[in-house]
Amino acid sequence: MEQLEQIIFYTLEKSIKSYRQFAQQSISKKKLDITIDQWLILKTIQNKPDLTQQQIAVTVFKDYASVTRIIEILVKKKVLKRDFHSSDRRRFNLSITTQGLKILKDSAPVIQSNRKKALNGVTNSEIEMLKKVLNKIIENCN
Repeated sequence: MEQLEQIIFYTLEKSIKSYRQFAQQSISKKKLDITIDQWLILKTIQNKPDLTQQQIAVTVFKDYASVTRIIEILVKKKVLKRDFHSSDRRRFNLSITTQGLKILKDSAPVIQSNRKKALNGVTNSEIEMLKKVLNKIIENCN
């Protein structure tokens, strides 16, 4: 009988969950008042400010309702500003406030440290090979 630990997708999911839990604990210890999902959405908006909420949802692998809820929280925390789009009343313009930019700046060293610790002992060639394998899996599933 096949054991869960023998299934590559189980190991992949376990590694992602372990990293997210570790990363959230590190961020919380620094009292940054942001979750991993909130950070991902802020970072996505910082990198691509013209994305719609639907496009943000696709980018961060979340359903639209979850992204809407997270954006509501970020607006209440005053790290994100939401205004109506000038030509489409169904869309919003999302912009990061000064406070939001400060959180992104303050969290950058923690994020880098988290990545460094998680990848400790993993060579660049192993990382490149992993990316190739993961991209191949993505291609096979699309």
